[in-house]
Amino acid sequence: MPANLPPQYYELEREFKAEKDPREKLRLAQELLAIMPKHKGTDKLQADMKNKISKLKKLLEEPDKKHGVRQAAANDYIPKEGAGQVILVGPPNSGKSSLVECLTNARPLVTDYPYATREPLAGMMTFETVQIQLIDTPPISSELYEGYMNNLIRQADLVVLVCDLSTDTFLEGIRFIIDKLDEKRIILKPKLTERPGDPRYYFKKTLICAHKIYDDETGERRRRLKEQFTDFKIIETSIIDDDTMNNFKREIFKALNIIRIYTKQIGKEPVFENPIILPTGGTVEEAAEVIHKDFARKLKFARVWGKGKFDGQRVQHDCRLNDEDIIEFHI
Repeated sequence: MPANLPPQYYELEREFKAEKDPREKLRLAQELLAIMPKHKGTDKLQADMKNKISKLKKLLEEPDKKHGVRQAAANDYIPKEGAGQVILVGPPNSGKSSLVECLTNARPLVTDYPYATREPLAGMMTFETVQIQLIDTPPISSELYEGYMNNLIRQADLVVLVCDLSTDTFLEGIRFIIDKLDEKRIILKPKLTERPGDPRYYFKKTLICAHKIYDDETGERRRRLKEQFTDFKIIETSIIDDDTMNNFKREIFKALNIIRIYTKQIGKEPVFENPIILPTGGTVEEAAEVIHKDFARKLKFARVWGKGKFDGQRVQHDCRLNDEDIIEFHI
């Protein structure tokens, strides 16, 4: 039986064979398996690709034992922590490092000269009762683009494109970054309403951070920015203005499309810390699974307090939850 592989499969296969980076090679292998037609004619091909994926995963899990792959702590991968991973990208001296220093426990090198940041640095930002991971990165310009940035941006949940309103060239700087990432098949989008038709491409939800707003005394640069990027959410910030910093946190949380679910034991008050984090539209069953799969299987029903529900309303497994709902599990 013929395999009847789509034309894009062969192009992707050529990239897979030529790729040397094991993480990117794994991603390409997974994409190849995903677009491969599932029928008897591809059974052997599917098995072969699954075997390659398994070997690549082992290679990355044991990088320094016998395969000679670079250390797991390489710059192209930062383990996700908290409710979401947000990567800040921008031109030289745009203020990424000062934002991360102001908002997290990380201590990046903050200087007045460009290209001080040469390696990514992660820190945890607190928004109300949740922790969100921010990643500071080296600048992107015609003089510098670190190759490991491709994988860092692909793995992040959200991209924040930081522009410097203290300079007249801020538009050129962020246009260059958008075009550069487009060359790398990473497309920055204001919203994710579709998947790319070509599996070699990545769509990444992106916010634009209009930083150093008090250096834009007339507001002319902000006006130009909004005219050029009408579809993107633009967040105005200054590290000397707490209101803008708090708004930045709020907009990041909203853009991640997640909700916080608090729990309470039967007969006790709710605990408003360490909430369960679910994607928007998450259900009671999904909340129970976060605690433990066995717990979810034993769940009989739940009672929920929150928006659109009367206090202690009895609900079933498929009930959709809202941000800051309180849930009481009954097993």
